[in-house]
Parts: sequence; structure tokens; C-alpha cells
Amino acid sequence: MNKGGGAGSGAAAGGGGPTAAAAAAAAQRQKGLLQRVETDIANIVDNFTHLVNVSRVNEPAVRNSQEAFMMEMRAARMVQAADSLLKLVSELKQTAIFSGFASLNDHVNQKTAEFNHHADNTDHMLARIGDEAAASLKLLESHYYSSSSQATTSMGT
Repeated sequence: MNKGGGAGSGAAAGGGGPTAAAAAAAAQRQKGLLQRVETDIANIVDNFTHLVNVSRVNEPAVRNSQEAFMMEMRAARMVQAADSLLKLVSELKQTAIFSGFASLNDHVNQKTAEFNHHADNTDHMLARIGDEAAASLKLLESHYYSSSSQATTSMGT
């Protein structure tokens, strides 16, 4: 549980916006989940303690039937609290899986934007190099056609 909270609090340090709101929501969710865990565990311990206290064997038959009913009730409450904990564990697993996918998607989107930026920079650089090459070629052609070697070769033909 602490690992998920650490990731959420690290995102909050990035500043405002959707990331900070998501981090605040994750922190609130973690707080609620921790409260559920504490409540369910306290219920299990409390009901188990009462179950052990009621399980003493007494002589009167009426008293034993009342205690048997109390034991059944406490056992049912323990089962409910344990079921709640199992659901919480399942929910935590799903949260871990989906938050892992979300962070993976964020990372992929970040890398995609980074590569797109590099591609744009490369395109601009190639365009600039092409323009410089074209200008240099024009300059070389003009020097070639205005040179004396061009004049002598054209007279010879």
C-alpha cells in the first residue's frame, strides 16, 4: 500500500494541474483504504475476542443456547470483516494494475512527444542543410560558368 502512496505523492511535487489533482485524489483514496483496513481488522479482533469469551461452557441449557447464538453472530461478523478485507485486497490489486498501466501510458506519451520534438528538429536541420547545399551549388555553378576553363572548353567544341 505504501508503494502506491509514494508514487502519488511524487507526482504532486510536479506542480499544479491534472497531475496534482490526480495525486490529491490518490492520496485521499489511500487514506480511505487505510481506514477500511483498520476498521476491518479491528472488527475481526473484537469479534474473535467476544467469540472466545462467549465460548465458555456453562450448566444452564438456556444460557448455553444464548451463548451459542452469540458465537454464531460473532463468527458471522468475523466472516463479514474478512470478506471486506478480501474485497479490499482485490481492489488494491486492480488499482496497482491499472495505475501501472496509467503510468506506462504516461511514459509512452512522454517519449512519443520527445521523439516528435526530435523529429521536428531533425526536419528543420535537414531543410537548413538542403538550403545551404543549394546555395553553395548555385555559387559553385556560377563560378564554374564564369571561369576561364569554361570559356576555353566551349570554344574548343
